[in-house]
Amino acid sequence: MKTLSPISAITLARLREFIRRPETLFWVYFFPVLMIVVLGIAFRNQTAEKFDVDVAKSPVSESLLEKLSTAPQIRPHLFEAAESRARLRTGKTNLIIAPKSGSANDLDYTFDPTRPGSLTARNLVDDHLQRLLGRVDVIQSENIRFAEPGGRYVDFLVPGLLAMGLMGGGLWGIGFAIVDMRIRKLLKRLMATPMTRSHFLLGMMASRLIFMVPQIVILLLFSYWIFDVRIYGNWLSILIVVLIGAVEFSVIGLLVAARAQTLETVSGLMNVVMLPMYTLCGIFFSYERFPAISHPFIKLLPLTPLIDSLRALILDGKSIFSLGPELLIMSGWCVVPFVVALWIFRWND
Repeated sequence: MKTLSPISAITLARLREFIRRPETLFWVYFFPVLMIVVLGIAFRNQTAEKFDVDVAKSPVSESLLEKLSTAPQIRPHLFEAAESRARLRTGKTNLIIAPKSGSANDLDYTFDPTRPGSLTARNLVDDHLQRLLGRVDVIQSENIRFAEPGGRYVDFLVPGLLAMGLMGGGLWGIGFAIVDMRIRKLLKRLMATPMTRSHFLLGMMASRLIFMVPQIVILLLFSYWIFDVRIYGNWLSILIVVLIGAVEFSVIGLLVAARAQTLETVSGLMNVVMLPMYTLCGIFFSYERFPAISHPFIKLLPLTPLIDSLRALILDGKSIFSLGPELLIMSGWCVVPFVVALWIFRWND
């Protein structure tokens, strides 16, 4: 019981401090919901995208413009060739069509294949013009739009945002708080108590876990009610993964703040830790888009197995027992940083 008393004391103190700061409630609970609303609306199911296409002025450009105006996914514009190239360079158009030798049947397509939408616009334009000239497809096909719950982009996005919230909450909620306590000389006062470093660090982690679990439940329920994001997996399994993820990033937050003396220092360290994971780990798009040689490294980052586990449970309905490699990596990130943080932590340097 004596061992638990210091942990309980620091946990209770952190909970009281949390409740007394309304702005903290906003950032922990309301802001993640707001982010899901904004991104969910931005990437909601929409009608087919339209592409801007410039027709360079020539004797036959009016005829081309008229033909392209009947294509449902094309927005044709008429410009001088030089102005069209400037528009393409600045991303205002996806494609430039320039008739050669004054013939509407001899065209140059100018586009940047690395820019999203440019190659699609080129193929749509060419297909439309070829059909107007009588091309007949041998294979008959029909486009069927897939928009079932679980297969939309918003379904893919929500687990990534949940994991991102756990990462940000653990790092900022723990790391920032410890350095703030060090600056206010609170750690120096705690050093004079019977509380050990392990008691203090475990208490900080426990208080963070109490904050994070309701946040995840709120986000999942909100996503279901507003965007119909279905939960196909077991809730207990999801809760276990969330707890491991919260511990994982709380421990990393402890490590980051173990020696930092100023808020500027800890903020810089946390950005160094988080920025690579924001871009590499698959929050907004799959990390499979990166070169295959980088995949083993990306999978070892703390955020990747958490996102993969949440998507497997929430979207695919998999069992937690199928997530052995991911849980092993997360467990490693729970243990090793905590041991190092306990070793290098100083109450006040």
